[in-house]
Amino acid sequence: MANVHASAVIEPGAQIGKDAVVGPFCVVGPQVVLGDRVKLKSHVVVSGDTHIGEDTVVFSFSVIGEIPQDLKFEGEDSRLVIGARNCIREHVTMNVGTKGGGGVTRVGDDGLFMAGCHIAHDAQVGNRVIVANGAAIAGHCVLEDDVIIGGLSGIHQFVRIGRGAIIGAVTMVTNDVIPYGLVQAPRGALDGLNLVGLKRRGVARADITALRAAFQMLAQGEGAFQDRARRLGDENKSAYVQEIVDFVSGATGRSFLTPGG
Repeated sequence: MANVHASAVIEPGAQIGKDAVVGPFCVVGPQVVLGDRVKLKSHVVVSGDTHIGEDTVVFSFSVIGEIPQDLKFEGEDSRLVIGARNCIREHVTMNVGTKGGGGVTRVGDDGLFMAGCHIAHDAQVGNRVIVANGAAIAGHCVLEDDVIIGGLSGIHQFVRIGRGAIIGAVTMVTNDVIPYGLVQAPRGALDGLNLVGLKRRGVARADITALRAAFQMLAQGEGAFQDRARRLGDENKSAYVQEIVDFVSGATGRSFLTPGG
């Protein structure tokens, strides 16, 4: 039932879903699974143990599922799992995982990955994530749901970006970003909250007010950043504020971007 162009190369073992489209000069490796209605435009390479979820569209000259750009990689079995309804634009690269990072690079549903961006080995990318043109997500990063990464930005390895955060264009992020944070400037300063994103998602005014108050306490309260965050949990009942508390309390290999830091 799939529509495969005569010039495409489908290696034995590949699984092609119902009503999938494989365009001219595409190459699909033997361990690849394409879900129903996946569309590969033209000149797309999908290799490795890669699963692409239903209704995802991959544009020309993307390379999906190649080995990691990691000198420690020794050819071990590892995977790339991409969810449903993603839009992967031209020249995007996404790599499989490594044994040192759990073995799986994972991308959620409904994402937009603009031209030339990169998702490295063992990254964990949530749902409805937008990565703009030329941005690079390094190995082992975690991008939670609804994150936006601006064009030409770089996210350092092992960094976590909390849900609903936004990273401005041409920004280097080397430390964790709290949920709903707004980060900008060349070296990545936590400059406020993603208020536009919160309002677009219909978050109640009371929760936005609570988040603003929480941010002020994080910026100006006494004690270490983690101590200030823990006190927020004792003093505020907003579920959105609690997300920040839980995020700061979670396991991490990095420090945090802090207001004014």
